[in-house]
Amino acid sequence: MDAHLITALGDELFAALRGRHTLQPLTSRYPDLTLDQAYRISLAFLQRREALGERVVGKKIGVTSRAVQEMLDVHQPDFGFLTDAMQVADGGDVSLARHQLIQPRAEGEIAFILGEDLHGPGISAEDVLAATQSVMPCFEIVDSRIDNWQIRIQDTVADNASCGVFALGTQRLDPRTLDLAKVQMQLLKNGQPAGGGLGSAVQGHPCAAVAWLANTLGELGIPFRRGEIILSGALAPLVPVAAGDRISLSMSGLGQSSLRFVP
Repeated sequence: MDAHLITALGDELFAALRGRHTLQPLTSRYPDLTLDQAYRISLAFLQRREALGERVVGKKIGVTSRAVQEMLDVHQPDFGFLTDAMQVADGGDVSLARHQLIQPRAEGEIAFILGEDLHGPGISAEDVLAATQSVMPCFEIVDSRIDNWQIRIQDTVADNASCGVFALGTQRLDPRTLDLAKVQMQLLKNGQPAGGGLGSAVQGHPCAAVAWLANTLGELGIPFRRGEIILSGALAPLVPVAAGDRISLSMSGLGQSSLRFVP
């Protein structure tokens, strides 16, 4: 796969985002697509967003829990980039049209804000804990530019790890004051239970998931920077959402987050 095709596929994903339409899976069109090539496509996709003035503010880990892996039939984590345009206010409205969402699903996560740079490889969960300024509850609204979420790992990596938008809870907590693996999350959709899980759902401990991402990106020459937001992965299966829905979550010791969806 040459550089021209890499760029063209990044352009296709960008056009699908802007036009709110889906594409045939890249892996069905290019069965030999590698993870390295998918990563390069994701960078081409990101560059189109940056050209419009979007600024990278963090990174995200996806497909970390067994529940999500089984739901999507993707059996290893992936990663993507967060930009300032992807962030929405906690407790506010998410407009499907304005935020360019096509087939969104909600997931509850623990978000990290870094107080120090981290340069992988060689980063441990203990290093992540020491470098973290604060943690908070978070909603990530994932979305796929691929038809009917029919993704393999290469498809979601190329598609910026199927990221849509995210909202950080207003609470900020020192992660050294509680055991993140034992944090319990309860999620509601329109006032009804919609799932739950423990912090240990993400690779045994959220800090271990963040360390995996630091090391994976470090091998690609991409560091974590002080002040960046890192989303550590879903604690429970993804919840489809549509205009008119309201979602909320609570995490023991961490606080709450909520969003409402409008056309």
